[in-house]
Amino acid sequence: MKRLVILGAGESGASAARLGQRAGYRVFVSDGGAGSPKFLEELRETGIEFETGGHSREEILRADEVVKSPGIPDTVPLIRDLRQAGIPVISEIEFAARYLDPNARIVGITGSNGKTTTTMLTHHLLESAGIRALAGGNLGDSLARLLVDHPVQDVYVLELSSFQLDGIVDFRPSIAAILNITPDHLDRYGYSLEKYADSKFRIAMNQRSDDHLLLLDDPETIAPARRRNPVHAAVTLIDPRGEVDGRVIRVGDRKFDLSAGQLHGRHNAMNALFAVRIALLLGVEEQDIRQALSSFHPAPHRMEVIPTTDGRTWINDSKATNVDSAYFALEAMDGPTVWIAGGTDKGNVYDVLQEVIAGKVHTLICMGVDNQKIIEAFTPYIGRIREARSAEEAVRLAREVAEPGDRILLSPACASFDLFKNYVDRGDQFRHYVKTLTA
Repeated sequence: MKRLVILGAGESGASAARLGQRAGYRVFVSDGGAGSPKFLEELRETGIEFETGGHSREEILRADEVVKSPGIPDTVPLIRDLRQAGIPVISEIEFAARYLDPNARIVGITGSNGKTTTTMLTHHLLESAGIRALAGGNLGDSLARLLVDHPVQDVYVLELSSFQLDGIVDFRPSIAAILNITPDHLDRYGYSLEKYADSKFRIAMNQRSDDHLLLLDDPETIAPARRRNPVHAAVTLIDPRGEVDGRVIRVGDRKFDLSAGQLHGRHNAMNALFAVRIALLLGVEEQDIRQALSSFHPAPHRMEVIPTTDGRTWINDSKATNVDSAYFALEAMDGPTVWIAGGTDKGNVYDVLQEVIAGKVHTLICMGVDNQKIIEAFTPYIGRIREARSAEEAVRLAREVAEPGDRILLSPACASFDLFKNYVDRGDQFRHYVKTLTA
């Protein structure tokens, strides 16, 4: 019996362990931390051996194959030792894809920004048209969990991070989309945008001539394609200048109006353009797409409009953890705006935002422990800057300075870990205080 070692006892690790057990492996799960109680209980219930609080090196080095959590860098000594010993180390997405129904199709979606919205919207378009489809990957349930719990589907729509793609060998989506390439997670790639982009482009490395690759038509996204020439899939370049006009997107001579739905901003129009093109490739009718676009609800923390009765528009875009995401959110503002930003700076360069805030942002509220960099960046461009040390304080300040008709936008451009557990906690607290203080 082959030995499968799983490094990391989180959702994807526990799911890969269950799938491996079903496939006949002897499975051992090792987590260097405490592990998640929920997923450790899953392992206990299924009789899978595991350890927490450290790694038993000798036990792990007896593996025939290792599946590692995406959060574990390739540079840690244990991973180096495994590779030096000739033991394959792969990602959960690579392992799970081996057990797909041969008739099922994979749609793989990656990019620096917009992955979650595009994945959810693509799934919604397919499901609304009666196609058996599930969404997962880096979003919600892992592919391994989907295969254990829902093994018979027509299409699996997967959000894929660069970390997941780093661990693939034979993984092959029949439709792949690279939405954009902007600086993010560069600490994992030696602060090289080129290496990060090449990692994203691994999504297409096993595609064949009858597969499809959708690429944003901009230099940073196309450059990795040129470095990896030849690309075997049929490539479609998506040009936002010719295919997005306000809230109308065009695919050839077909028009799709987003006005009746909840997708706001040019970046969401781009996300919708990719999703619509994918749906068309999978045979969804135009009328079904139009109806589904109007009924789609974006995920929380992504340009989420919070219902209030105070005459102001409160927008939770806590997921905007980098400058590029904040740019698109600010671009979508069509009136006087109070902008709430700041947090853990990831080496941000704010110059690109200076033009987009002109004539819109009358107040910046910096919500973070150390706001000096962001204050210095915008003092010449924004007349009123305030500081807040909590979501409650930020909402109070915003309510004081915003007039009826104003937009109050939480789009931090920074990570959340100085004041919050994560971007979800930041967005949840913001929503809570907006609802409490505007009631």
